Parts: sequence; structure tokens; C-alpha cells
Amino acid sequence: MSPKQTEIIKALKVKPIIDAQEEIRNSVDFLKQYLLATGLKGFVLGISGGQDSSLAGKLAQLAMIELREETGNQDYQFIAMRLPYGNQADESDAMAAIEYINPDKIMRVNIKDAVDATVIAVEDNQINISDFNRGNIKARQRMIAQYSVAGEFKAAVIGSDHAAEAVTGFYTKFGDGGADVTPLWRLDKRQGQALLVALGAPEHLYAKVPTADLEDDRPALPDEVALGVTYDEIDDYLEGHEVPDASAKVIENWYIKTEHKRHLPITVKDQWWK
Repeated sequence: MSPKQTEIIKALKVKPIIDAQEEIRNSVDFLKQYLLATGLKGFVLGISGGQDSSLAGKLAQLAMIELREETGNQDYQFIAMRLPYGNQADESDAMAAIEYINPDKIMRVNIKDAVDATVIAVEDNQINISDFNRGNIKARQRMIAQYSVAGEFKAAVIGSDHAAEAVTGFYTKFGDGGADVTPLWRLDKRQGQALLVALGAPEHLYAKVPTADLEDDRPALPDEVALGVTYDEIDDYLEGHEVPDASAKVIENWYIKTEHKRHLPITVKDQWWK
């Protein structure tokens, strides 16, 4: 392995081999301990219908079931949220994920009016919001909605970020990248799939082609097209295997370029760029 590959693997804590049941237990216990330490009473997560939110949601629901049994406190709950922008083509996928998770509560917030109002207000300043920028506004509006619900239910917001996203910074800063807890952190994409298999998830929940679905002009753009590298190559890289030099360069360039996303707001005392 190159020194950079070693550095990245160490930073993101990815194991070359995992035991799926052990990692399920680690994540569930982590979520339970967080609530017991903070005094909060549950979690909120937006469900998109893909692998990551399906897995994070299932882990959260398992944690709530165990906490209610162990403490006798029935206030612990997991709230699954649907956060469409108007009518979304993958609505059936999201509802299938929610059926699998079987959350304590389901809420639906259509973010379209809020996003469009923001765009109109900003464009009053004689600027045009690009489609890419609008996509980031959607992601941030979804997080606003989740925190609004979490605030009313004394809950925390879950992020579905994992190692294969973290290494590339493939998320919106202060959008889906903004959360209180990230139970999938340390797992790459195929490892997350292994956890879903162990949890008896329907295959279509982890076989679905990953897409951010933020841009109106390219609503079904696959993540791998946007990144210029496949998840298999990213996972191989994170697990310490050799990958083609061109792929390694793409991954490392993404890692360097998006360092600011993996850091809290920068202060005058930080030296993260050195």
C-alpha cells in the first residue's frame, strides 16, 4: 500500500474484514449509549429507499426496541421521515425501505415549497441558482426538516455517511453531512451491504444503483458516474487491496479536495490544509 492509502484507511478506521453480526451489535450499542448519555429519547432519519438509510434506519429501530425493553421506558422511538421534493420517481423504493425498517413513527415533509422559496429569495439579488447548487439546497432543507422534528421530540438526527462516502466527500456539507450521530462510519459500501444481508433485508434495498437524486437536470445520475470511480474500487482501496493507479488517484484527489467536509468549521488555530 502507498503511504496515502495507509493514511486514509487509518483515518477512516476501515477494517479489511468484518464480522457483520459484531458490527451490527457495535452500531446498535453505540446508538443506545448515545441516548443514555445525552438523555435524548430517540432518533430521526430521512429515508430515501437506498442501502444507507435502510441500514441506518434498521439499526436505529433495533436500538429503540432494546432500550424500551431494557429500561421499561416506552418514550424511546425512531422516527422515519420521507422528504420528497414534489413527486419523486423512487417513492416506492422509499416506502419499501420504511416497511422493512418498521419504524415507530413515520412523517412526511415535502420540501419543494421551502426549496423553491429559498431559490426565489436568493435570485431576487440578480443571480441565477445553478441546478447543482439547487441540489445542495434540497439536501440542506431536508436536514432542516429533520432537526425541526427532532427538536420537538427530544431526539437526535442520524447521518447515513459511511467510509466510501467519507473518503470522497460525496455528501452535502451541512446537508446530509450534518447530523448528530453516524452509526455507519467505519464501514465501506460492501460492508454495509453485508450488514443488511445479515439483517434479512430484501435484496432490492441494497442492490439499487446508488444515486444522490438532487439535480433536476440529472435526477438519476449514478454516484459512480459522478465520482468517476466505482464503489468496488473504493471499497478495495479502503480495505487495503491494490486498485488501478488511475482509480487510486481519483480516490485520493477526492479525499484531499473534500477535507474541509470532514472537519468542523475552521478556526484560526487549525492547520488542516498542511
